[in-house]
Amino acid sequence: MKRLRLLMVAITLFFGIGGAALLTASAAADSPKTAVCTAIDPGSNDCSATPKTGLSLNQVIGAVINILSTVVGIAAVVMIIIGGFRYITAAGDSSKITSARNTIIYALVGVVIAALAQVLVKFVLNKATS
Repeated sequence: MKRLRLLMVAITLFFGIGGAALLTASAAADSPKTAVCTAIDPGSNDCSATPKTGLSLNQVIGAVINILSTVVGIAAVVMIIIGGFRYITAAGDSSKITSARNTIIYALVGVVIAALAQVLVKFVLNKATS
């Protein structure tokens, strides 16, 4: 039981610190506005300029999918941290431990489903344009 608790603390700290570092690094590198502008018009980072070509449906869908994937990733990291905290503070109560474990498992399943959905959408968009 102590080993499992130590493992959960280590995972929570890894995802908490690593996730925060990744989020701040990506937030510093690309603001949401820059990410959307780049997705809509890959040749330009300037949102004030009108794209040379009209907006295609694939570009808009790709930008929306990227934004939703970011939101799902942030929510999953938060839920994993909450589940880890609940696990640590369960104090041996089996119902609280089960609830905390389910929170972590469901967050990880959500990340996997979101990643697979993004891959599927990108595959369909690539096949539709070629």
